[in-house]
Amino acid sequence: MALPPPPPERPQPAATSAGDDGDGEDRALVARIVREDRGALEQLYRRHAPWLIPRLESRCGDPELADLALQDTFVSVWKSAGRYRGDGQVAAWLWGIAVRRLIDQLRKRRPTPMSPHAMQRYDRAMSFEDTLVDNGAHGTMGMALRTLEPDLQAVLIATAIDGLSTREAAKVLGIPQGTVKTRLMRARKHLQETLS
Repeated sequence: MALPPPPPERPQPAATSAGDDGDGEDRALVARIVREDRGALEQLYRRHAPWLIPRLESRCGDPELADLALQDTFVSVWKSAGRYRGDGQVAAWLWGIAVRRLIDQLRKRRPTPMSPHAMQRYDRAMSFEDTLVDNGAHGTMGMALRTLEPDLQAVLIATAIDGLSTREAAKVLGIPQGTVKTRLMRARKHLQETLS
């Protein structure tokens, strides 16, 4: 079985034809889901699961947890398709739901304390974002990231890894921009204390 291609940097719907980004078809599928068309839900799942699952896995490092979040995402789509306002791409709407479902799954798990033997000293002049990129999400920095509360993890991942502004992160996570800034400050402080 061939591995799926790497996930795109930003949510991208599947293309359906030359010059068509697929969003029109996605919107039509969402409209059909509102009318309780299960076939439309299956089609939407087939179009978007291939890029959603690797993005979720890269955020948590746990394929089982990512799969649970993906399933919860499409259950949420089925239950709340009527809430889609159409003011953005369906793919971005799906990603926002998926991130929130992943946070829900992470909340069910307790943070894993970091072993003092696994920690290294980092150059304090290097930013968190640079350190995470340089060392990978599954290295020592990734371990430290997993010690954060899920809400703090989410804002850090949205801004540092996904490269979203605090305003964009607020929209994706469904929280006020001020809350994003506060959680980002708390997350950075925690990581500085953990890694120093």
